[in-house]
Amino acid sequence: MAVPAKGPAEAEGPCSDSSDPAGSTSRQVHPVDEKLHASRLVPAALQHIAAMYAGVVTPPLIIGQAVRLDTAGQTRLIAASLLIAGVATLLQTLGVKGFVGNRLPFVNAASSAGIAPMLAIAETNARGDQLPAIYGAVMVAGVFCLAIGPFFGRLLRFFPPLVTGVVITLIGVTLMPVPVGWAQGGDKTSTDYGDMRFLALAGFTLVVILLMQRFGRGFVKQVALLFGLLIGTLAAIPFGMADFSSLRSAPVAALPTPFAFGAPEFQPAAIISLCLVMLVLMTESSAGMLAIGEICERDCDGRTITRGLRTDGIATFLGPVFGGFPTSAFAQNVGVVSLTKVRSRYVVAVAGATLIVLGAFPVLGAVVSMVPMPVLGGAGIVLFGSIAVSGIRTLSEAGLDDSSNIILVAVSLGAGIIPLAAPTFYADFPAWAQTVLGSGISAGALVAVSLNLFFHHLGTRGSAGAAAALKSS
Repeated sequence: MAVPAKGPAEAEGPCSDSSDPAGSTSRQVHPVDEKLHASRLVPAALQHIAAMYAGVVTPPLIIGQAVRLDTAGQTRLIAASLLIAGVATLLQTLGVKGFVGNRLPFVNAASSAGIAPMLAIAETNARGDQLPAIYGAVMVAGVFCLAIGPFFGRLLRFFPPLVTGVVITLIGVTLMPVPVGWAQGGDKTSTDYGDMRFLALAGFTLVVILLMQRFGRGFVKQVALLFGLLIGTLAAIPFGMADFSSLRSAPVAALPTPFAFGAPEFQPAAIISLCLVMLVLMTESSAGMLAIGEICERDCDGRTITRGLRTDGIATFLGPVFGGFPTSAFAQNVGVVSLTKVRSRYVVAVAGATLIVLGAFPVLGAVVSMVPMPVLGGAGIVLFGSIAVSGIRTLSEAGLDDSSNIILVAVSLGAGIIPLAAPTFYADFPAWAQTVLGSGISAGALVAVSLNLFFHHLGTRGSAGAAAALKSS
């Protein structure tokens, strides 16, 4: 992950603002530990909420649709995702000194990286076993993270930008059929699937987001995605394309019920697939911690990263108890810290507490679930496309002038796109292989890690190749 360059304002330090009446006091503490006045703290926390909200509710929306949950079930998934994101973010920002939490302005929430493997698990299980199989694999992935977290620094050399760039690109590419399906109405069995009304609404939502990105300024530009969802939903009302029935049936306040979707099931192939994804998430989290440490001018050593990864593991393990998914860093919020120059971890802690409150009120999850599928489709194209762009940006820093690296990326991307281009390609493989290879992310990650070992860590080129691969880390 590239670390944003410091601008002049940042070089002067966040406490150099002459308008801050407490400036002399603030300079006595590190900006990360600064407790801001509510007039600055609340707006900054809301920016973090705005930057991450769409990303937090995306995994439950997609998985809920895939396993055909009703409105009530979808609402529970969204509420659980918000609750776990809030708890994980509080653990990271406040933590327990010396044990858990990196104590940086660092946001944790359900990652989109796990969506494709979880969809593959759902496709290979009967309807009643889909979520239990997913949750069993997620819980083991959490234990896996806790087990190898203290040693993960030694494994980072096997996950240079060359590998992580491939995986992040594949996350965006392999998820693109999801918003395309939403844009056509969401339900492929419906007779009006692909109707021009749906496509027009999706296109309208996309245009709104683009216009706000082009002409918006500051906070408005930051929340363009959320405004697109809101305006798209309002536009759908006159045409009878927005369903508000979920608001009437959803309870106003309720905590998620433990194991509401059934006891977890532990399937070896599903576990392998999610553990592979967890390795990628740990790499992304570690890179995010290094980046935020650089932005905040606070050393982020091995112990800090271990505590941060321990938080990922705890949240990932406990998440399925209430209906959550694999948890990792939210890169967009690292960008918010860099953009706003507000480096106080207490700002992000307030954002985490707000997420917990949102998760405790299922009616708010119902508001999200009532957004029409075509509106989600228009916004999803931006959301998942931007993930792919993040991967491409990472690859651009990975030394693609080396022919071995070009071959590595080409073959890995090819392996990852096979399930997308030919969904039945692995139909005759054993069930365990279908689960692992049927996810483009898992398949691409396996090939990328293997080829990185082959080209850069084995044989006479070992040390020189590994150094070249890591040069841009």
